[in-house]
Amino acid sequence: MTDSTKRFSNKAADYIKYRPGYPRVLIELLAAECGLLADSAIADVGSGTGILSELFLRNGNTVYGVEPNAEMRTAAERLLQDYEAFHSIEATAEATTMAAASVDFVTAAQAFHWFDQQQARREFARILKPSGRAVLVWNERRLDSTPFLRAYEDLLLEFGTDYQQVRHENVEQDIAAFFAPDECKLAAFENLQQFDFAGLRGRLLSSSYVPGPEDERFQPMLARLQDTFLAYQNNDTVIVEYDTKVFYGRLRERDSSALI
Repeated sequence: MTDSTKRFSNKAADYIKYRPGYPRVLIELLAAECGLLADSAIADVGSGTGILSELFLRNGNTVYGVEPNAEMRTAAERLLQDYEAFHSIEATAEATTMAAASVDFVTAAQAFHWFDQQQARREFARILKPSGRAVLVWNERRLDSTPFLRAYEDLLLEFGTDYQQVRHENVEQDIAAFFAPDECKLAAFENLQQFDFAGLRGRLLSSSYVPGPEDERFQPMLARLQDTFLAYQNNDTVIVEYDTKVFYGRLRERDSSALI
């Protein structure tokens, strides 16, 4: 399997342009449930192109974007260059290089499933203040809520390289263990994107599990995508529906030999 820190090296442009954002209600949730304030410090781990980081920056927070992939990190630095409170860090979830007890929140958006969970948990617990919270976020695409989304899922199952193996849903059963001995809470919010064909193509190509232009399946995949779009478009657009899932809770330090 491709090194997870390099999977998106050639995806940054499509990722920053075509991946969904996160709803403002996420900020409201953390303010109400976890005491998020405008002066809270955030370590956004696996920050990628900075999509979640920007949501917190707009809230007034200081954000440390921890990202090992050079192309994704550079894209975030460009996107967020006007935010003085954004600090870009070349590091991994397992070794952030940040000081102990230095942040109020550790977040990971669309990223937790790439981490070594046991090592990342120890590191998150180390850099969090005693009152801090960990927050794991995914925009989970709905698979069969509409005929278009069922057809799009069929396309991924046919043409995806390691799609079924790397789906983030595969680690949801590990999340409770990650937060143990404390419990985590779950909140979910509706989210969506509306695409013309160019946008849908960009959304597909932003995924790490689809073949690239050098692969003989690439052109047949795009032809299938166009057929799917034409079959289900309405006014030259299709809608991709998501559930934004937010898992959040405390991370008490525990014996380093404990199993996740």
